[in-house]
Amino acid sequence: MDNLQILLQAPIFSVQLLIDGLMIGAIFALAAYGMALVWGVMNIIDIAQGEYVMLGGFITFSLNRVGINPFLGIPVSFAALFVIGWILYRIVINRIVERDMFVSILATFGISILLQQLMSQIFGADIQTVESGLGTTFIFDNQITISQIKMVSFVLALAIGVVLVIFMRKSRLGRAIRATAQNARAARILGIDTDRVYAVTFSLNAAICGAAGALVVMTWVVQPYMGLAYTVRSFLIITVAGFGNIATVIVSGLGLGVAEIFAGFLLGTEFQMAFIFSLLVAILVWRSIRLRRKRQVLR
Repeated sequence: MDNLQILLQAPIFSVQLLIDGLMIGAIFALAAYGMALVWGVMNIIDIAQGEYVMLGGFITFSLNRVGINPFLGIPVSFAALFVIGWILYRIVINRIVERDMFVSILATFGISILLQQLMSQIFGADIQTVESGLGTTFIFDNQITISQIKMVSFVLALAIGVVLVIFMRKSRLGRAIRATAQNARAARILGIDTDRVYAVTFSLNAAICGAAGALVVMTWVVQPYMGLAYTVRSFLIITVAGFGNIATVIVSGLGLGVAEIFAGFLLGTEFQMAFIFSLLVAILVWRSIRLRRKRQVLR
């Protein structure tokens, strides 16, 4: 209640929290882009989503340890995770495409555990971070502070979303992905190599998460067991936004970031993740009630 009173008495704190929430929400949306692709095209819920973010963070951390600018870690993490995604698809994912969704959950959960333990063996369980070298911007007579790395993350997340929309609409491969998402069997009849489409889609998902991880390690910290939080956030964003529109994914990600920041301030940071899980349960219950009402109307 004391923190709520602070917000009521000093509205400038609300502005600070709003800006911080929008900045981190952009990174959440970036991690959710790929899940929307994989779920929409392949009908797979990827439980290892957060582990790809974690891998991207550790790749950038490793590059920084040998003296490479951490911002170069963004394209390197993108490319490295694309390759890792392709390998995972060829070894595991291609065997579960078009099977029951529960099978995909089990398979990707196994990938999640494998990646967690692998990173724990290599880097240890300690948290790691990378200094971006950027400063802080002050606005409103120095009453509001904005981390410049968060501003960069915000711009990059929106830019990647725009590039992804253009790729899906204008490129031949993007149109093939959209056609496969609508009807994979019809796409195969028309000569589209759906196996290649699935491989590119899954690899692109991992690559986008890798770029998000590079931003995360410069903005916060990474550690081998951080993946679940980003998987849950991505799932929550897609549950709200659906997987047919990148714009709604961005809006949902920004909204989640704001909600999480305010919840952390009002309830305490120790209850921040509890708030996310509670919000996910509430939204799933709400969606279930809506679907039940629609069935009753159809009957």
